[in-house]
Amino acid sequence: MWATVATMAQPGANPPPMNVLQLSADGSVEVQQDLLSITLRAHKNGTDATSVQAELKQALDSALAAVRPDAKAGQMDVRTGNFNLHPRYTRDGAMNGWEGNAELVLQGRDFPRVTQAAGRVSTLTVSNIAFALSPEASDKAETEAQTLAIAAFKKKAEELAKGFGFSGYTLREVSVNQGSPMPKVMAMRAPMAASASADAPVPVEPGKANVVVNVNGSVQLK
Repeated sequence: MWATVATMAQPGANPPPMNVLQLSADGSVEVQQDLLSITLRAHKNGTDATSVQAELKQALDSALAAVRPDAKAGQMDVRTGNFNLHPRYTRDGAMNGWEGNAELVLQGRDFPRVTQAAGRVSTLTVSNIAFALSPEASDKAETEAQTLAIAAFKKKAEELAKGFGFSGYTLREVSVNQGSPMPKVMAMRAPMAASASADAPVPVEPGKANVVVNVNGSVQLK
């Protein structure tokens, strides 16, 4: 009795939407990577923690003195990376000394400036070279990819509407998502001497990155 009355008192449920189509489309732009990052690293070990720390600091100070004159915002930014010191153990688990690492990172859009600065550093070795897109290049590529994705979405919606026998469509809901471009990394199997002779640049070769924007949503066929 009560269940019947409650059901009758409820307003009529809205009918499910009809002729709604779910679809998605991508826009992709290939861009030359314009941001170079070179990480230089020193590794020291010894029996005394203070001595190892002093050696790392000296190596880093010398490297900073070599690259700071060429630092220029956006073209070559200089920053220190990881600096750590920890005990060293034998296979038997006995402590037998200390070891540590210090890093210096050079990053910028002026590739010759960055590579030549890295080549002048004699107290650190190159441990990693990575390429990426600068924020400016990434934003520009995202705008272009977004335009392509929207155009592809609209074209697909029009084609599908006609294919199902409708004259057109209206948008119901839509979302736009960008995938982060992955930087290409030049992996080093072993530490490489930063320079065999003064001012010799570190060899690099940038690649390209794909910036992808996805548009997905639903349209009402009409």
